[in-house]
Amino acid sequence: MSVLLLALFLSFSERFDTIRREATPEELYRVLYDLPKGGDLHDHLGGAVFPELWWRLATEGGTFHTRVRFGECATSCPAPLLSFHTVLDSTWNGLAPCCRAEYEPLSELDAEQKTAWMSALKLDLPDEGRDEFFELVWPRIGEVLDQAPLITQSAVENMKLFGHEGVSYVEFQLSPFGRKNGDRVLSADEFHQLLAERLARDDARETGVTVRMQTNVLRFHADAEKMVEESWAFVDRHRDLWVSVNLVGREDNDKGYPLRFLETFREMRRRYPRIGLALHGGEVDEPNHHVRDTLLLGADRIGHGTNLVTDPETLLFMRTGKFPVEVSLVSNRLLGYADDLSRHPFPELLRLGIPVSLSTDDRGMWDSNMTDEWFEAVTRFHLSWEEVLDVGRNSLKFAFVPAEVKARLLEEYDRDIAAFAARYGEGDWREKAAGVDARPSGYARRYLLSR
Repeated sequence: MSVLLLALFLSFSERFDTIRREATPEELYRVLYDLPKGGDLHDHLGGAVFPELWWRLATEGGTFHTRVRFGECATSCPAPLLSFHTVLDSTWNGLAPCCRAEYEPLSELDAEQKTAWMSALKLDLPDEGRDEFFELVWPRIGEVLDQAPLITQSAVENMKLFGHEGVSYVEFQLSPFGRKNGDRVLSADEFHQLLAERLARDDARETGVTVRMQTNVLRFHADAEKMVEESWAFVDRHRDLWVSVNLVGREDNDKGYPLRFLETFREMRRRYPRIGLALHGGEVDEPNHHVRDTLLLGADRIGHGTNLVTDPETLLFMRTGKFPVEVSLVSNRLLGYADDLSRHPFPELLRLGIPVSLSTDDRGMWDSNMTDEWFEAVTRFHLSWEEVLDVGRNSLKFAFVPAEVKARLLEEYDRDIAAFAARYGEGDWREKAAGVDARPSGYARRYLLSR
């Protein structure tokens, strides 16, 4: 960062504090929507797709059925008693007649059913939370998420949305295994080729968003170690796009405890050149050593880390500044890992010098966006301008990209943030905020703009 840019950033600090204190929620949301945000290092692509987009993608071909009622044989049908379970037509054709009667073509739902289907794919009701998300929402989307053409198109649609709100880099998490084109199961390499070709098209490149991919392994699966080995080999074959092997799934399921994978990860390091590792760790309620044990696996970045503050020795170690934490405030609130966001450990980590970045996790299922994460952080924890810059730069500084790509991303971030400071540093900032084409999420309308 040049001396001139540093002086500009520092001179804007007082103006930013004024905006934060005096803006209405809507005004501040517009300013933060306009803020260059750097990267999103923790984003599950399947969970990042808004239900409205899933609907459009899934009905353009008219190839899906979804459950809208329960009949006499409901308990003996696939996914028993799961409303809006969505399957390919070919799967529906193979069901028993009494099971088929519970489903309707997705494209033929009436307005009320369509609204209910979309609501069923996100946490938009007060009583929904962790069990709804893990046990019901993911199974409902079902075979829609298996379809490679839909998931690759959803990546580009997400890039367009991210670019509009000032995000320049994303690491999407997604397993490349078992994806289909219709009924045909693609190899992981075929899926990679399909995705790479889609990301290379003009509309994807014009978003200005750089993308890398992480594979994920369901940590409590019986064959999880084998899946780690297959994922590592896949990443090694496609290092131009795929950058990490992640462990996903509920950490409160003891079958997925971190040290289960210690020998497997060590074997992978013996077998392959180094890859970066961003691993979920500490996304649990109870105090434990999951963050420490995840570091032992070789993690370069920690996903969530919500219980890190309950492990003092690991907390002290993290103050070396080598291991960033990917914080997802909206996710932690909606899943009950931090019911009261004002007590979230984010400011403790930030102000102890542990690198933190803000991430959206499963934003389609939260009905939220990256601006919501920044709004929660800035308003609840009174971030200074210097802290805003630290968080933004961390999201690029710790990205899994080659040095020349990282240098470009940071240079572009400094340029864009300088332009932002110049724009709001002079004249009537309210007038400038009023001209921002902000697109508040459902989460923002429910929880942020009514404060």
